[in-house]
Amino acid sequence: MTTISNRLQDILSIIQSAQRASQHHQTVKLLAVSKAQTAQSMREAYHAGQHIFAENYLQEALEKQVQLGDLDVEWHFIGPIQSNKTQLIAQNFSWVHSVDRLKIAQRLNDARPENLPPLQLCIQVNVSHEESKSGVLPEALETLATAITLLPKLQLRGLMAIPAPTLDEHQQRVQFKQLHQCYDSLLEHGFSLDTLSMGMSDDYRVAIAEGATIVRIGSALFGARTYAKQEDLR
Repeated sequence: MTTISNRLQDILSIIQSAQRASQHHQTVKLLAVSKAQTAQSMREAYHAGQHIFAENYLQEALEKQVQLGDLDVEWHFIGPIQSNKTQLIAQNFSWVHSVDRLKIAQRLNDARPENLPPLQLCIQVNVSHEESKSGVLPEALETLATAITLLPKLQLRGLMAIPAPTLDEHQQRVQFKQLHQCYDSLLEHGFSLDTLSMGMSDDYRVAIAEGATIVRIGSALFGARTYAKQEDLR
């Protein structure tokens, strides 16, 4: 049976190969997406060398943080953010990838404890212009980024996107290029950024080719998820 450790090594090998081939010459980190996975599976991945994990649902994440409290895990939040969840997110995570409104950024800033370093932040961009999808539209991105840089307990690191799902590699490239163009535009306007969080299990090779610095991989690492009722996960 293929183990999490085996799959992790295979994925890291693919990332390294894609990184060497990328014209952007970037360093790529693997972010293990552990939603709906057990704490035991995460512990196995940790002992195989994976120390950075991402969760989508706050309540599920907080339970795992207790179960894995003996491990030095770097916790990232990548799910939609409700206003009433900002305090616990600000208190219990090192990174948030899914900020798309100033109101949410302000609440995270206000709730970030003084004894913790600034909360590392990515703005989620809706590059596919899907009405049902979270994310700031590209044309409103610079205004939001400017406002976030004025919040002292947050550090804006870069951009994140969840493009429209497709197995068409050309369309994958188009959407990743759009996010990279947004990133380049902010750099040209003086923003200090170093992170492009894009690419998942089905398209991370293409994302790396287009400049991803963080790829968010779940099922390719842990196997298929078994979902509880969504209200139980939140």
